[in-house]
Amino acid sequence: MQLDHSFTVPADPDDAWKLFLDLDRVAPCMPGAVLDTLDGDTFTGRVKVKVGAVQMSYGGEGTVTRDESARSMFLDLSGSETRGSGTASATVTATLTADPAGTRVRVRTDLDITGRPAQFGRGIMTEVGDRIVQQFATRLEELLRDAGRPGPVAATSGATGTTDGLLPPEPEAVDLGAAALPVLLRKAAGPAAAVLVVAVVVQLLRRRSRR
Repeated sequence: MQLDHSFTVPADPDDAWKLFLDLDRVAPCMPGAVLDTLDGDTFTGRVKVKVGAVQMSYGGEGTVTRDESARSMFLDLSGSETRGSGTASATVTATLTADPAGTRVRVRTDLDITGRPAQFGRGIMTEVGDRIVQQFATRLEELLRDAGRPGPVAATSGATGTTDGLLPPEPEAVDLGAAALPVLLRKAAGPAAAVLVVAVVVQLLRRRSRR
C-alpha cells in the first residue's frame, strides 16, 4: 500500500536538510525505533510495536540515497519479526521544500507487510502513520530547537555506536492499538447505530403487541 504524509518543521530548508543528513540524530526521533549501526549509506536497526497486550519486535536493515540538489532522500528498508514469521519492507521518499513556516517535509511510503499488522486496512494504516509522523515531527522540532540554542547539544537516545560491542537499549514500543482505536470506533459507529435503531424498533413493537 502507498501512504502519503507531510509535516512542517520550524527551520529553513538548508538547516533542515543538514539535520536530515545526520541519521544518527534523526533516527531516535522515530517512535518505536532504534538505530544499531550506521556504515556510510547502510544501516541496521530495530522497531518495536504493540497492539493491545501483544508486542512485536522487528530487526532489519536499510540503505539511503540522497539527492542534494532536490533535497530528497530515498530509503530502502526491509525487516522481519524477531519472534514470528511477519515481514515488512518499504521504500520511503522524503522531500524537503521551502514553506512560509520553515520547511515542508513530504513523505511517500510504499509499504508491504505480512503477519499480524497486515490485518489492518489502508484506512487504519494511514491513521496510524499520521499519528507516528506527528510524533516524529514533534521530536524533530525539539531537536531543531535544541540545536539552535547556545551551548553543547545533548546526546540523543539510541545513537549509533556501541560500547564494548553492546547494542543500544531496546526501543520503547509504539502502541499501534492506541493509534488505530479511533478509526475502529468510527468504522463501528455506523453498524452500531443501525443495531441500536433495530433494537429500539423491536422493543417498541413488543410493547405494542402487549397492549
